[in-house]
Amino acid sequence: MSIWVLADLHLSKSVPSKNMAVFGPAWEGYMDKIEQAWKNSIDAEDLVLLPGDISWAMKLEEALIDLEWIHHLPGTKLMIRGNHDYWWGSPKKMSEKMPSSIHFLQNTAFHWNDIAIGGSRLWDTPEYNFNSYIHFQENPQARERQAPLDKNAIFERELERLRLSLEQMNPAAQLKIAMTHYPPIGADLRASRVSEILKKFGVDICVFGHLHNLKKDVKMFGEAGGVKYFLTSADYLDFKPLKLVS
Repeated sequence: MSIWVLADLHLSKSVPSKNMAVFGPAWEGYMDKIEQAWKNSIDAEDLVLLPGDISWAMKLEEALIDLEWIHHLPGTKLMIRGNHDYWWGSPKKMSEKMPSSIHFLQNTAFHWNDIAIGGSRLWDTPEYNFNSYIHFQENPQARERQAPLDKNAIFERELERLRLSLEQMNPAAQLKIAMTHYPPIGADLRASRVSEILKKFGVDICVFGHLHNLKKDVKMFGEAGGVKYFLTSADYLDFKPLKLVS
């Protein structure tokens, strides 16, 4: 049994107009690429972590088209919410609607064999930025907002959600994994508020996504404070799931 991870699927079967191919040749046929690589690598007894930005749907009922597509791929799946998962509902409604092979984290922890997994979405923070690592281009899928967000308040709330989740992990677990959507640390691995929380709870591995159009010739992330950090955005991994544990 192995553990795999792939973030930022950005599925659009439910909303064909939001197909990611508008972002350039790398995204052409991306759902077919994901499906083929998934089936070539992942077995039914494996666990697949999906750190956010799962579907472009706006409502859970619409997202079920994309979730059923994931459900019919091999393995048990565990997901967290990304900043574009507008369809995400209450834990009660999600539990009622979610296909049987898919689980989710929301102020909770998930245990799989001797492995404990927790996490939260996180948000932007002024502690670090990735501008020098990104090939910038216009985002044709950007959603207009009616009012500016209080990013600090959102980030503070996400920190508390992260703590709540990690507190529920079995302290005796052989391996502790954290899932976030936003990066929990800068590419240079300088200590951050999130990294200190991960270290406090004895997390071994942290996986995340959110970053796109990255310069692949630049070294990013690695190990710091006893935690291994893995960027797992689908386009960064050429749409191939990354094996974490075998």
